[in-house]
Amino acid sequence: MSRFESYSDLPGQATIAARPGRTPRILACLAGAAWPPLWLTLPFWRPHAYLPGRDMDWRLVVMLIGLITVPLALYRVLNERKRDGRPGTRLGVVWRFMMYGGLAAALVQIVVALGMSVMGWFEAGDVMQALGATETTLLIFGVGGLPIAMIVGVSYALWAGLCAAFIAFEARPAVKDRLGLMPKG
Repeated sequence: MSRFESYSDLPGQATIAARPGRTPRILACLAGAAWPPLWLTLPFWRPHAYLPGRDMDWRLVVMLIGLITVPLALYRVLNERKRDGRPGTRLGVVWRFMMYGGLAAALVQIVVALGMSVMGWFEAGDVMQALGATETTLLIFGVGGLPIAMIVGVSYALWAGLCAAFIAFEARPAVKDRLGLMPKG
């Protein structure tokens, strides 16, 4: 039975460095955007609407959002590593992705709720119907949908963070920069 003597003995605490070239980053982004619950359910429950709009299948919308946000999160992590040298471990990369994923999911859900409220104003017959539509939309999509969207966003980001941590980064032993000449990241 192995005991953990220090914090660095825990899994995911090895020092990492970005893999050279663009190919690992592109592969990490594509693998991160391909969250298994989305593409595994598509053959069983086929989407009824493929075109962008209100009736577009939510799995396709989430995949499109993932294709945009996963590269942005990886770009942000790489810039943070260049600037500060952090996150320095795979676990740190995964945590950054989970934080960015939760924030992105909350932001997208708020934008959707506000957008649907505004669309409800134009469909209403009078001011009171517009207020009722706004209340119902914000209650359902804002209050009720926000926790669900954040759970989905953090789960998606956990997958994307694991893909990025293991595909775009490699473990490297820590070497002291005694002269200050080694590049960061």
